[in-house]
Amino acid sequence: MPLYEHVFISRQDLSNAQAEGLIEHFGTVLSDNGGKVVESEYWGVKTMAYKINKNRKGHYAFLRTDAPSDAVQEMERLMRLHDDVMRVLTIKVDAHEEGPSVQMQKRDDREERRPRRQ
Repeated sequence: MPLYEHVFISRQDLSNAQAEGLIEHFGTVLSDNGGKVVESEYWGVKTMAYKINKNRKGHYAFLRTDAPSDAVQEMERLMRLHDDVMRVLTIKVDAHEEGPSVQMQKRDDREERRPRRQ
């Protein structure tokens, strides 16, 4: 089955438990349609670059999934209809990376940036 990565942003006035509950809810939608969640991460509340629906911050969540395209389309459809979800991004990948995502790594553990050429 194809591999996907999903990031979605939910409203800032939700509690942490409600935001993590959304991850579980959409995971069950995916599993009901023949897919599975390989890994999920809750990134916490982050400030956005611009306002979305009058919100400056949002709860960020990340899912790595292994699912048929029909299951992914149904999950995205339900995410877009859900009042608490503000944005959804889905990317098809060739392989899932091992370990935590870049957002979850400590700043010291990340690779050093190369200096910019001038």
